[in-house]
Amino acid sequence: MVKSNAKNLVTLSVLGEVTSAVWPSNRQYRIGHTGQLAVIPGTGGICYSHVIGDNAVSLVGDHVEPGVSIAHSNANCNAALNTLACIGNSAKVISGEAKGKEGTVTGKHGGVEHVMVDFTSDVMALLAIGDKIQITAVGTGLALPQLPDIKVMNCSPELLEKLDFTVDPRRKNMEVPVTHLVPAKVMGSGLGATTCHSGDYDIQLFDPQVVKKYKLSSLRFGDIVAIVDADHSYGRRYFEGAVSIGVIVHSDSTMSGHGPGVTTLLTSPRRGAITPVVRKDTNIGKLLSLGRWR
Repeated sequence: MVKSNAKNLVTLSVLGEVTSAVWPSNRQYRIGHTGQLAVIPGTGGICYSHVIGDNAVSLVGDHVEPGVSIAHSNANCNAALNTLACIGNSAKVISGEAKGKEGTVTGKHGGVEHVMVDFTSDVMALLAIGDKIQITAVGTGLALPQLPDIKVMNCSPELLEKLDFTVDPRRKNMEVPVTHLVPAKVMGSGLGATTCHSGDYDIQLFDPQVVKKYKLSSLRFGDIVAIVDADHSYGRRYFEGAVSIGVIVHSDSTMSGHGPGVTTLLTSPRRGAITPVVRKDTNIGKLLSLGRWR
């Protein structure tokens, strides 16, 4: 195993409340990329029908967040929640009928600034909008000193240990299993962000030939994917030879520039620093025993 600085990380508590489903107050219709109008479910709330491991493309929904979506009403506290919470962190319900029950952080959604948490179905049945969920946040600042060209983001030490990557210390190369190789040319909403330590950006699925070539219709919530020719070191940019590894955190969208969202785990601008290896079962649900893998 490659050494990390995990023993020196700071662990803090961050808090969010279960959100209601979000809907723009000035419109009901979503305008699709061909001009079609739709009234369909979207972001936020407690999603009872879809969890980690379910298909993220075939839903009658738009930017759907699996499991439980949380946010803090104070902007600064919500920024801390969205920056410090890392995928794989433990979460505990601290109010309401489900008080004391535990879940796991599975993603972050930029723009709406939500953090998603996976709970068992019996816990979700007890949860109510406004219930408080506290996360034991650790992972921000995680680094691999032996691989200085690779940056780690939004990743708990527990998830890093279970990623099943292999390292060539001589070449300072990491081979990482992923379900899909996604070309940077189809990445949309979220491009240009100045940091990837929170939020996500979207895979556009509007070109059927690209979708077929890269098998993108099979994307699932929780899949670990590689964005090829994309560097996330200091924001999101196109850069040939770079590779970024991330997790599918929300569903597809019909709106231009949007699609399944990806939250970054690993990135490097150096050609060959990260080598993605396709392995169809690479999903945080399987690694952390979440969602369909409980």
